[in-house]
Amino acid sequence: MSEVLVLYYSRTGKVAQLARHVARGIEEVDGMRARVRSVPPVAAVTQQTAPPVPDDGAPYVDATDLRECAGLVLGSPTRFGNMAAPVKHFLDGTGAEWASGALAGKPAGVFTSTSTMHGGQESTLLTMMLPLLHHGMLIVGVPFTEAALNRTTTGGTPYGASHVAGVDGERELSDDERTLARALGRRVADAARRLGGGA
Repeated sequence: MSEVLVLYYSRTGKVAQLARHVARGIEEVDGMRARVRSVPPVAAVTQQTAPPVPDDGAPYVDATDLRECAGLVLGSPTRFGNMAAPVKHFLDGTGAEWASGALAGKPAGVFTSTSTMHGGQESTLLTMMLPLLHHGMLIVGVPFTEAALNRTTTGGTPYGASHVAGVDGERELSDDERTLARALGRRVADAARRLGGGA
């Protein structure tokens, strides 16, 4: 079995929920498995650093996860229309993988959660793609052939899966948001399999 890395940062749990649905979609593709990892929080110099392993949730990512994956689906909450600092901090540290071409030619997708409908979902997804393009990854989106993308009144974009959490994070994932997250996972896993990353 080949693995697609589902890598995310989640502070309130909404991005983690999307990650689980993305992983479910990956595992619907024959010969493909999801490897779910998280990005550690970034601590200020005056604060204690995070432990090397989280208390709960997905294990923290390691450079080996990037080298071994057949594809990558990257998730982050939206911060002022951009990815959260921990995701950017992690990506900024992948110079060795960039130099070696560890991710070049592999498919990638992105997903996010915002508090409000117009809180920057699409700009966050687009900015998350930029470092992946510099790594030489092949970006996979969600086409309008996915019926849920045409009918959603919550999250979901052609740029990637998304969720509208509400100002207080009170909204659970809608059926369409779950469907589109699974679709994104399937599409990245299918692309990885077709590119020779599948068993």
